[in-house]
Amino acid sequence: MSPTLLLFIIPLIAFFYASVGFGGATGYLAAMSLFDIPPQEMATTALVLNILVASISFSSFYRAGHLRHDLLLPFLITSVPAAFVGGYIKLTDQIYSILLYAVLSFVAIRLLFFTQKRNEEQPQGRVPFVSALLIGCGIGLLSGMVGIGGGIFLSPVIIFAKWGTAKQASAVAAAFIVLNSISGLIGRVAGETFALNAFGLSLIPFGLLGALAGSYWGAVRLNSLSLRRALGAVMTFVVSSFWWMLWK
Repeated sequence: MSPTLLLFIIPLIAFFYASVGFGGATGYLAAMSLFDIPPQEMATTALVLNILVASISFSSFYRAGHLRHDLLLPFLITSVPAAFVGGYIKLTDQIYSILLYAVLSFVAIRLLFFTQKRNEEQPQGRVPFVSALLIGCGIGLLSGMVGIGGGIFLSPVIIFAKWGTAKQASAVAAAFIVLNSISGLIGRVAGETFALNAFGLSLIPFGLLGALAGSYWGAVRLNSLSLRRALGAVMTFVVSSFWWMLWK
């Protein structure tokens, strides 16, 4: 297959991921793996797209009034430096795929088949500070190692723990992704694993088009239950893609 097909695939991935507050790194990595793109180019390109797409998604959710600073900041304290450290660590493709497949399989099943509608207006629980530090550190480190932003892990945690609504979780995840992706990208530059060519740059405007449409749809048009099910559908795609990556 010709890599030019990515010019059509990337905006679709950006649309669906931006609609649930994600940057799309896992989707970009899965798609690029089908075209034999070198791993370091894949990771770098995915992080750059992640930053831009998640920034657009965050802007839409923020303008719609879904951001809670008290829900975001505790996770960032440890996740940002951990993502930088993770950028130094080289992970084999097989371990990378196994980790994502195991975690995202569980999350996808929970969101798709065990999602119950609840009162989004009821008070949300406060985030335990120590728990937020530990969760942020773990997600940040993993994100830096594999070249993602980590929101795909954080968002379900917030929803399952009832620390925030689905749209609040999406707003927090988008901001979390942007900052961790920047930190991870800096870590790759420092660790000399940064690689971005002209083709990778050409994918950026197509990703931005998808992100603009998807972020508006998720922040304004989707209700909370639909958003959670869309999140489950996105994760099912990710699980299927990485299963293919593991066994191809």
